Amino acid sequence: MKVLVIEDDVRMAGLLRRGLGQEGWAVDVAVDAAEARHAVGSTPYDAVVCDVGLPGDASGVDWCRWFRAEGYWTPLLMLTARTGVGDRIAGLDSGADDYLGKPFAFGELAARLRSLLRRGATARPTSLEVGALRLDPAEHRVRWHDRLVELSPREFALLDYFMRRPGDVLSRSDILDHVWDYAYDGTSNVVDVYVRYLRNRLAEVDAGDLIETVRGVGYRLTART
Repeated sequence: MKVLVIEDDVRMAGLLRRGLGQEGWAVDVAVDAAEARHAVGSTPYDAVVCDVGLPGDASGVDWCRWFRAEGYWTPLLMLTARTGVGDRIAGLDSGADDYLGKPFAFGELAARLRSLLRRGATARPTSLEVGALRLDPAEHRVRWHDRLVELSPREFALLDYFMRRPGDVLSRSDILDHVWDYAYDGTSNVVDVYVRYLRNRLAEVDAGDLIETVRGVGYRLTART
């Protein structure tokens, strides 16, 4: 496996090179966005680790957005010392597949990379469409035909997950794992509450029947034009 590390901090880059090398991966290091653009243009990588705080005019978020716009779908893990919710959202919306705050345990970084590598490099469109329902993660907008659907951040995240798995029956535990963070220690009843909220929002634009209840199992998003 070949990994590109985009990191301008010499010490951190060295730690990542050594650690990933011990995992059996070949590692290239780029210190800024320009060098990283050249690297991906000349070498196929199995994964990319990119720091948010790059020097120069382009941040890691800018580089990630460029990377996806150019049609590269290599799994990408973003690193940053900024761990606020807004920072995580910006990183993920730019096209990153996962987000890890500094400081971190190297074992966790390696495990996250292995998880991304198992998924493989598959194209992920910048917007999601299921029938006449359209969701734009970057603009944080949802439309049913030409009508805007107003959603809270959690409702938006829930619909985003449904739209990435259209037609699949999703259990409550599956939804909890993907929409709520690891720190959540409540019950799965919160899923039912937010599905109800989401249905009510969709009902305001005459699309409340898009989310079906599969009794005893979970929920399913259906397509309708």
